[in-house]
Amino acid sequence: MKLTKLPKEFAEAAPLLKKIEAAGYEAYFVGGSVRDTILGQPIHDVDIATSAFPAEIKALFPRTIDIGIEHGTVLVLWEHAQYEITTFRTEAAYQDYRRPDKVDFVRSLKEDLKRRDFTINALALQEDGVIIDLFDGLADIENQILRAVGHPQERFHEDALRMMRGLRFVSQLGFVLEKETLAAIHTNHALLGKISVERIMIEFVKLLLGNHRNQALQAFVETECYIYCPGLREYGEALLRMADLPAIPLETETAAWVLLIDQIGLAPEAVRSFLKAWKCSNDCIRQVHTAYQALLMRRNGEWNDLLLYQFGLEATYLAEGLLRYDKLPNDPAKISQRYQQLPIHSLKELAINGRDLLQTVDRSSGPWLKEVLAAAEAAVITRKVPNEKEALLAFAQAYLAKEG
Repeated sequence: MKLTKLPKEFAEAAPLLKKIEAAGYEAYFVGGSVRDTILGQPIHDVDIATSAFPAEIKALFPRTIDIGIEHGTVLVLWEHAQYEITTFRTEAAYQDYRRPDKVDFVRSLKEDLKRRDFTINALALQEDGVIIDLFDGLADIENQILRAVGHPQERFHEDALRMMRGLRFVSQLGFVLEKETLAAIHTNHALLGKISVERIMIEFVKLLLGNHRNQALQAFVETECYIYCPGLREYGEALLRMADLPAIPLETETAAWVLLIDQIGLAPEAVRSFLKAWKCSNDCIRQVHTAYQALLMRRNGEWNDLLLYQFGLEATYLAEGLLRYDKLPNDPAKISQRYQQLPIHSLKELAINGRDLLQTVDRSSGPWLKEVLAAAEAAVITRKVPNEKEALLAFAQAYLAKEG
């Protein structure tokens, strides 16, 4: 197969391949960018594989950085871009199911491609557009099949994360796992216990965000990979119920976590520990916790201005949108419009502050300041008092007089 027109990203990098070939070596574009080009999808990273050894690449290009030279990778700075160029290699046994005990550089493209995870990723592209397909990856793309290169047992023992990558590709591409590959994931799913949570989390989030999430979740449960993911061991049935939800893609990582947590029925107070186990950032945990509480509240009734203000636009917009998975009426655009029309959007916008109160009220500083400002804030949001200094100071004095 030959591509008649290369994407701009490949065309811009083609001079590097020509320069390497002019020096007597082989060089190809490899990996996911080749696959995505064939599928007509946007490409991201452009990876180059070569028969030249790292020292030979460094001799060819004046500006390089050793980013993974022990594994054969050199970063080449070329004009206004940078490219990872990796030497063809073979890998020895994987004792920890994550990293090879030894990497050997080779001159053979076939030896390099046969260590890759799936046939659709074991394609090489020449700078003239010719595709090198040694493992029938093009046929598998045509038939939308996800098949391990060679023996799937070996591929998953080399790097157990490949099982999660396979499930992620199901979600992103809508491909079906080939029978032996699926069986090997089921057989070896316990090896995920050897993989860091951080690496699993990256693949799992991508799985949840894919256009074919429901198909991938079914395979996720069928292979029992979920058992070795934090906090999910007891929720196989809940995950299958999630796989039956409307097949509407999720737009953000926050939305993905909120929907998952909602489907497995976590209590709000359990959200933090669940996400901590997944090694989520504190910022992610805060956003998910707030949006989940907003979703639970929204199911019990409509928004009012005070709730919109308290939860904020991000959480209320997300919660409103998630109602579509319950097939409930929802209007995120309307919520956004209502939020924008609130008199204020933060305490900083209130026309008075603590200093104004101390200058007006004959009292020493104390907890009453925070209480009065909160009352004034709520009064403005509910439109009982205009956000004007004189009106708010009068409100504050009346409030204090009433409270004694």
